[in-house]
Amino acid sequence: MKPVTPLDPFSQIPAHLQTLADYERQAEKHLPETTWHYLQGGAMDEVSVQENLDQFKKIQLIPRHLNDLTQGNTTCEILGQTFPHPIFLAPIGHQQLFHPDAELATALAGEVLQSNLILSTFSNTDMRSLKAENPYKWFQLYWQGDCEKSLALVKIAEQHNFKALVITIDSPHSGIRDRERRVFFQLPEGMQHPHTPTHIPLPEISEDQHPVFNGLMQIAPRWDDIQWLIKNTSLPVILKGVVHPQDAEMAIQCGVQGLIISNHGGRVLDSCISPLTALQHIKAVVPNDFPLIVDGGIRRGSDVFKALALGASAVCMGRPYIHGLAVAGALGVAHVIKILQEEFEITMALAGTATLNQITSDYIFQK
Repeated sequence: MKPVTPLDPFSQIPAHLQTLADYERQAEKHLPETTWHYLQGGAMDEVSVQENLDQFKKIQLIPRHLNDLTQGNTTCEILGQTFPHPIFLAPIGHQQLFHPDAELATALAGEVLQSNLILSTFSNTDMRSLKAENPYKWFQLYWQGDCEKSLALVKIAEQHNFKALVITIDSPHSGIRDRERRVFFQLPEGMQHPHTPTHIPLPEISEDQHPVFNGLMQIAPRWDDIQWLIKNTSLPVILKGVVHPQDAEMAIQCGVQGLIISNHGGRVLDSCISPLTALQHIKAVVPNDFPLIVDGGIRRGSDVFKALALGASAVCMGRPYIHGLAVAGALGVAHVIKILQEEFEITMALAGTATLNQITSDYIFQK
């Protein structure tokens, strides 16, 4: 008898789903209108949302040929951890909006495809329910208004084998999202967030105090808080949302061990500098081996290549894997990762690079 060949799980995927753009179009058919606008929208005029996509179109590739690529691989090392490829899953909360299995489906896909998952504070899934033996998971922290409440979440992450702590610093106040307001988007009543309430209680303010600056901004994290947290956790700390080179320098002085360069997908401050542009400014002021991860606008394997050529250590994708989640749960997320991974590998080969450290600015031309 011939041995039974295991079925390719992706053979179940319809033929029209070949790209991340295909998944985006399909996802809209699977989601309520209000949820779709919440996912796709950004702040104000959504200038930053569009610029995050357009930034990659301004860069062309300059391939080299006749190189020996037979020992090629996509392995990268960040903070002492080895990853099979540099495609990470950005922290996105409230994933039950998009599929009943929520972050459990995303975590399963990430584990199978060995893609590092950054689990959001606003997860609908308790971090304790993710597999302890999965090494590809970091925890993303939204500051909880004070040190002790924040540290309590960090300690749970430490106990459950999360490998790093990602502190998001670019959204102490929510952005003005016109698109969400127009469709009256609200989180479903009763949606569970096991790590935190969706809204941190505001300090009481008097009538003569400003509701923004004496409200949320009064309990927003500051550099002293970051330093305190670094001293009180065993996990390496990464800051997410840094786009200014002086903030990058201050982060290093505080003991931060990596940065995720991001404008929050254009969802917080409209017209904020694009991640690729910020990357080039920040790369010029940090040590050469300091981990820099780019988040925002990744839609093709060639985008991954371009980010690495400009100095990134890895990239995060956000909306695309949620499109996969909405369409087909864990299988959809896994397929989106696989598509991007294969595109990146082929881009590397056709550009003439065998390993990530060979991907440099020599291979790109900026218009």
